[in-house]
Amino acid sequence: MKLAIVALIIGLAVGAVVVYFLTKDKFFQKGVSAGIEQRKQQAEAIVGSAEQQAKRIVEDAEKDADSKKKSALIEAKDEIHKLRSEADKEIKDRRSELSRQERRMQQKEENLDKKTDNLEKKEETLNQKIKTADEKLKEAEAIKKSQMDILERISEFTKDQAKEYIISKLEEDLVHEKAVKIQAYEQQIKDECQEKARSYVSLAIAKVAADQVSEAAVSVVPLPSDEMKGRIIGREGRNIRTLETLTGVDLIIDDTPEAITLSCFDQIRREVARIALEKLIADGRIHPTRIEEMVDKAKREVEYRIKQEGERAVIETNVHGLNHELIKLIGRLKFRTSYRQNVLDHSIEVAKLCGVLAAELGVDANVARRAGLLHDIGKALTAEIEGSHVQIGVDVCKKYNENPVIIHAVEAHHNDVEPKTVIACIVQAADAISAARPAARSENYESYIKRLQKLEEICTSYEGVEKCFAVQAGREVRIMVIPEIINDEKMVLVARDIASQIESEMDYPGQIKVNIIRESRVTDYAK
Repeated sequence: MKLAIVALIIGLAVGAVVVYFLTKDKFFQKGVSAGIEQRKQQAEAIVGSAEQQAKRIVEDAEKDADSKKKSALIEAKDEIHKLRSEADKEIKDRRSELSRQERRMQQKEENLDKKTDNLEKKEETLNQKIKTADEKLKEAEAIKKSQMDILERISEFTKDQAKEYIISKLEEDLVHEKAVKIQAYEQQIKDECQEKARSYVSLAIAKVAADQVSEAAVSVVPLPSDEMKGRIIGREGRNIRTLETLTGVDLIIDDTPEAITLSCFDQIRREVARIALEKLIADGRIHPTRIEEMVDKAKREVEYRIKQEGERAVIETNVHGLNHELIKLIGRLKFRTSYRQNVLDHSIEVAKLCGVLAAELGVDANVARRAGLLHDIGKALTAEIEGSHVQIGVDVCKKYNENPVIIHAVEAHHNDVEPKTVIACIVQAADAISAARPAARSENYESYIKRLQKLEEICTSYEGVEKCFAVQAGREVRIMVIPEIINDEKMVLVARDIASQIESEMDYPGQIKVNIIRESRVTDYAK
């Protein structure tokens, strides 16, 4: 504040001097000398007035500063007094709180002392009771020992012997009770399983209704007229003889009007002969060369039909991923019967039953259907391969890398091995369901087929035999031999040996004609 006042005074002085000099110059120019003195006096008066005013301002500032200083000191003293009062109050409150806590701690210590005294008293009482209990225990042990001695003398058993006796009796009781419980549980489980099995089998049979057709050993081919019979027989019977030799089927031409009967136990041969004969009748040109061509065409057509039947079975049973050779073997089952039951229809039915049973039991239905479809696959090759159809089926499935579960099911479906999987048991059940249906199978027909197969097996077992066909319902065997191996003289011996083996190894009604055919043929081509 003082510096501001001084600066103001100096500024006024400097202003006065500047005014003075400016006025002086002006007066000099005008030539007024009288005004100089007057201006000087005025300037001095102004300076004096400024100095007085500056002193007065300085004095006022000093007074104001002293007043503010006193006011600030008073306020500071009031603030200090206020803070001191608050601090005193806080200290007083804390002292009172500490006093209360001290009193509380003293009360707790007094309570703890009382509890400690009570615990000591209880401990003394407890020790006294324990001591009394120990004394009573010793007394009880002594009484027990004396009574045990008395019991041992009365029962003539020692303690260990009595213990063993009681344990043995307890074990006997437990064994009996356990056996009764196990028997009851087993019976309960059997009843429940039988009930569930009946339910599953009934459901499967209800859901699968496959048609069963009894296959006969003959086929009838209609003729446009009876004149066609003579053309089929041919000059000196060469046409009918060629057809019978190529197909292994017996053609029965009797008085039946406009019909020829084909007789053969092998349905594939009979089907080939039927197709070939129908083609010859439709073509009208019937001679040995044409017969050979038609028989070849018929064989190819039957092979194609076999493939179609296999594909139909696969689609119908919803089985995917089979090898194409397996599909062909499945199709061949169309021309195979088992106890007069068509094996392909039987396999399809078993596959469907397996799928239903597997779905009810929570097993993979796809694997079950696949196993059911392939369980009799060996029957497609029983005429070509030695052995049971079960073993042949196992070998075929292994050859085409089928799942081991399916191979085991094929192997176990006739209990050749013990079934170890649920799939194998399902296949067994489905096979039994399909085979046990009333009129599904005929034992006599199966025996007849087996007899004819056995007859052909005996004939083909001889060296030099090329083909063999059992015809006339098994009353005749036609054997084609290789001319380079068996000559005319040896034919008689072979025929005699075959007849003797048939007589010794087979049971059959009537007699069987052994007919050996030896034919030499030379073929050349003109180019």
